[in-house]
Amino acid sequence: MENIGEQVVCLMAYHLLFAMFVWSYWKTIFTLPMNPSKEFHLSYAEKELLEREPRGEAHQEVLRRAAKELPIYTRTMSGAIRYCDRCQLIKPDRCHHCSVCDKCILKMDHHCPWVNNCVGFSNYKFFLLFLAYSLLYCLFIAATDLQYFIKFWTNGLPDTQAKFHIMFLFFAAAMFSVSLSSLFGYHCWLVSKNKSTLEAFRSPVFRHGTDKNGFNLGFSKNMRQVFGDEKKYWLLPIFSSLGDGCSFPTCLVNQDPEQPAIPAGLNSTKK
Repeated sequence: MENIGEQVVCLMAYHLLFAMFVWSYWKTIFTLPMNPSKEFHLSYAEKELLEREPRGEAHQEVLRRAAKELPIYTRTMSGAIRYCDRCQLIKPDRCHHCSVCDKCILKMDHHCPWVNNCVGFSNYKFFLLFLAYSLLYCLFIAATDLQYFIKFWTNGLPDTQAKFHIMFLFFAAAMFSVSLSSLFGYHCWLVSKNKSTLEAFRSPVFRHGTDKNGFNLGFSKNMRQVFGDEKKYWLLPIFSSLGDGCSFPTCLVNQDPEQPAIPAGLNSTKK
């Protein structure tokens, strides 16, 4: 590049994308996954009672009593309380046990070997931004290298060893762009439907039955569940997701018989 203004713009854009890519990647790796709070752990007396009871209805009755005051809507495929024998706790909605981390992860999406961490409630926003900025980074490199890549095939470059580096750089950036675009597009679809990767493969089971759209609140509210209400933080790898990771608003089709009825005169805004 011979134009000074073009050089400045490209250098600023490159380093901005690179900085955001590294920042979001760092946050994805080093943000610890959140685990269920103490209220979901069984007490010592409940654990002893559970050990004495055989698997079956009596076993479930103990778990039902323990989960009576907990904000839990989902169940197992058989309709039982979701309980983790390994962690000895009642699983909150959208919580799953990770065999790699050996612990229950709130709103677990998947365990990612590329970041050596579990992607869940605490770092899902960072993971999305990592995919977005890495995709933009690769597209920027491929776009700025394209004209020199064309010159390589038309013999418009000086006959030096550097021209092979240009060819390798373009192919590497283009291939990563293709793979990242498919992965980022898939997770954008998950966010728009308020689903995790696990829920996309196996729909959550509620008390009234399986409902693949049980957590779908509409596109706008689904986006805010992950990115928060403050739009100024959406593009920054700063935690702004809504909720505590243990309970989530649902879009239940049928009235839950185990939930207390709402008085007719209750003000919806106050609620």
